[in-house]
Amino acid sequence: MFLGRDRELAKLEQMYAGSAFECAVIYGRRRVGKTTLIGEFIRNKKAIYYTATETSARENLESMSRAILGITPEAGEAFPVYARFQDALDAVHERAKTKRLIFVIDEYPYVAASYQGFSSLLQKQIDLKFKDSRLMLILCGSSMSFMEGEVLGYKSPLYGRRTAQFKIQPFGYFETRLFFPRWKPEEQALAYAVTGGVPQYLAFFDAGRPAAENIRKNFLDPNANLFEEPLNLLQQEVREPAQYNAVIKAIATGSTKSSEIADRTGLQSSALAVYLRNLISLGIAVKEEPVTGDSRRKTLYRIADSMFRFWYRFIPGHTALIQRGMAGEAWRRIQPQIPAFMGGVFEDICKEWLWRENSREKLPLSFIQAGRWWGNDKTRRQETEIDILAFSDSGEAIIGECKWTGTQVSAGILQTLEERSGIFPYKNKFLYLFSKSGFTAACKKRAAQTGARLVSFAQMNS
Repeated sequence: MFLGRDRELAKLEQMYAGSAFECAVIYGRRRVGKTTLIGEFIRNKKAIYYTATETSARENLESMSRAILGITPEAGEAFPVYARFQDALDAVHERAKTKRLIFVIDEYPYVAASYQGFSSLLQKQIDLKFKDSRLMLILCGSSMSFMEGEVLGYKSPLYGRRTAQFKIQPFGYFETRLFFPRWKPEEQALAYAVTGGVPQYLAFFDAGRPAAENIRKNFLDPNANLFEEPLNLLQQEVREPAQYNAVIKAIATGSTKSSEIADRTGLQSSALAVYLRNLISLGIAVKEEPVTGDSRRKTLYRIADSMFRFWYRFIPGHTALIQRGMAGEAWRRIQPQIPAFMGGVFEDICKEWLWRENSREKLPLSFIQAGRWWGNDKTRRQETEIDILAFSDSGEAIIGECKWTGTQVSAGILQTLEERSGIFPYKNKFLYLFSKSGFTAACKKRAAQTGARLVSFAQMNS
């Protein structure tokens, strides 16, 4: 069953409904559901679907010919192969002269690598023929750097030819919930946390079984789908997986400044900068500054993908137990640490909720940016952090604190948030306190007096 991607599908359908030439570029990391999205879109439509492979130009031309002619690989029969890619593209053009036709080139970087002139050839085909046809061309790829540089980039022959681009991201928490409609919100949040919202990983989970059982089945079994997934991904995406593994492990275990990461890994700063840049382009790491952008010296790095955060925090240290079939013992050791791990995930969920409410105009202000803030509290002469700072362009801000604990949040937590809000000079400040387990009576009383908003996890899911 297909779930989510409503906005992407709506845009693709809008493009398809017209009669003019369209070129959609769809890209994103592996396992994120690009092919599934395209498959859902072209269902019951006239389409040619060609998937390039990491092979020779000749074999890619044969595969493209087969797709255009509608011959399945299983047929085992001889078929005519176009002599050149130009001839294959001409055949597509002939079919799209008067009728709407979708032509998908999946894993585009592979065909472009096998035949160095393919992007230039496609550019000429678009300019001289496709643009006057009813073709809807879809170029799809998993290599983020290639798609952004060699397809969308200014120096690419295809620059300016796309009519829409889709960077497919993992699902957020609220989309992830759709996969497990019968689970309690806490279990849905845990599933989101350990899969990072990646559709293929979510598909491994059995909605008829508890979240904890799914984690044991998919992570704590040496033969399971996700036991070595981060390492397998690195081997597919980078040339030096061991070095990247070291960098990720350093960040995941608390080294968030570049100097700290360099010390932990033994890498020179110039080499480390390359590894960090590539991890960011892959969506695995993120470079963060305080959301107000007031100091680049405060730059930190963190693992953006929560599946990677979960894996590097818990799996390597329990590998010996897992490989000896002691999943139960491994989980017994991991489980008490889950609430602390979920704290950072809950911050992401709260930000996602705020953005959703912002789009629905249900907040006391319309903010333009939201994120974390850290810096010096000059009044108290100490470093402090704010989980969420969301501000408008008219001098208003939401200042938020997020608590994923098994107990109700006390009035003291709200008082601390009130004090920290004094750091910021916004003319209107709205305090938001988010809690997994609700709030004490004293906290509710104080909020009623001060005007602070209390948002429970149950309210966020209602």
